[in-house]
Amino acid sequence: MSVTEQNPVSVSERAAKRIAAILSKEPAGAMLRVAVEGGGCSGFQYKFDIVTAREDDDLVLDADGYSVLVDAISVDYMAGSVIDFSDELIGAAFKIENPNATAACGCGTSFSV
Repeated sequence: MSVTEQNPVSVSERAAKRIAAILSKEPAGAMLRVAVEGGGCSGFQYKFDIVTAREDDDLVLDADGYSVLVDAISVDYMAGSVIDFSDELIGAAFKIENPNATAACGCGTSFSV
């Protein structure tokens, strides 16, 4: 089994710290769900939600003791991706470094494969 098959999506240390900071202020059992959905100017976009339930086929990632969920369909689009967090002068945001994206919009919120 390759590293990508064992861990198809990962969370950077910066993102894990930010996720932990966000979820620590939520009710017990809160998790971050990251999904790919149709839309955006390049065809697909990432969606981030705080949820309290997981599905049986979710990929569950650890982020400083908190759970990040990725549904099975989104994992296919995100294989090999790293969930990162960027805190720059122009703003702070989660960023997905996706090796499958063949194009992205100028603002970086949507992509195509």
